Amino acid sequence: MTDPRINLVVLFGGQSAEHDVSCTSAAHVLRAADPAKYRITPVGISRDGGWAIAADTQRALAKGTDALPGRLEATGEAIEPSLALTHITGKLASEVTGPTVVVPLLHGPLGEDGTVQGMLELANVPYVGAGVLGSALAMDKAMAKQVAAANGLPQARYVALRAHEVTPGTPAALVHELGLPLFVKPANMGSSVGVTKAKTVEAVRDAIEVALSYDEWVVIEEAVVGREIEIAVLGNLEPRASVPGEILPGAEFYDYADKYVDDGSRALIPAPMTAAQMVEVQALALKAFTVLRGEGLSRVDFFFEEGGRGFLFNEMNTIPGFTPISMYPKLWIASGVSYSELIDELVRLALERHGRQRRNTGH
Repeated sequence: MTDPRINLVVLFGGQSAEHDVSCTSAAHVLRAADPAKYRITPVGISRDGGWAIAADTQRALAKGTDALPGRLEATGEAIEPSLALTHITGKLASEVTGPTVVVPLLHGPLGEDGTVQGMLELANVPYVGAGVLGSALAMDKAMAKQVAAANGLPQARYVALRAHEVTPGTPAALVHELGLPLFVKPANMGSSVGVTKAKTVEAVRDAIEVALSYDEWVVIEEAVVGREIEIAVLGNLEPRASVPGEILPGAEFYDYADKYVDDGSRALIPAPMTAAQMVEVQALALKAFTVLRGEGLSRVDFFFEEGGRGFLFNEMNTIPGFTPISMYPKLWIASGVSYSELIDELVRLALERHGRQRRNTGH
């Protein structure tokens, strides 16, 4: 007898510095996915780029979600990456009658930046999240800021530089233009990896060197004295925004350790603000989602400069973390959508988008 459930292929791990975050996110998605609706195939990508069906995870899952570890391991039966999706769907063709949907829980470069999304488009497989352009655009903070500015989204002052443009005089020039302190970050990275708060010209020089070890583009931003506000967006053609949340960092700023290791930050959900302010930041989040070509899901981050410039767009994450302390699922839970309902909606949106695209392209 064939299996009518949707075949959910969960891609996790990856080659970016956010590998561990992805493995943790995947473990919690697998726990929350309804086994009555989904036949789950976990596929891990190792730090060196090897693809594998995570057989140990599959065996643990067969025993029940309580048997799953806190984070998955990207090891198992090796697959040639270029044939991975064909291999998986072909192997399951005689076992399932429902559609296949890929959930790319890959944070950062070579996963969230349009590369894997392009492979999935070529394989003609529905997948959760933004398409190639939206993924690449949101991942590249320099380009995202240009598009945001062109569409009238308010944001902090910044400078984007390529590695060859950085000279010995660059740090002092940046301080003269933007003041101190400055935030220095690689353009194509997430989870605050490679981000430094620099308080002197020398620290700016060192921070640029750190950022350029992750990417050849670096973004330098003025430090905004304001509250950190985040909105979760869900949808395709008619997206909707969650209640806003506020991050109270446990460290000097909301860095990688604060997000995923120490759990020192606190989240206020909903964020304390007036009804008018809530409507305003939700509208800005939906505008950012639209102009940056978001689809499926994104978390849109703002600074709130009370008594000053108000809400300032910071960035959009097209594959936000799904760990227990991640803001995206927490914001939707506070908005009345449970973790498992969120997975169901993301799968539905992936199928809807795929069907619409195939109608538009004639395939």
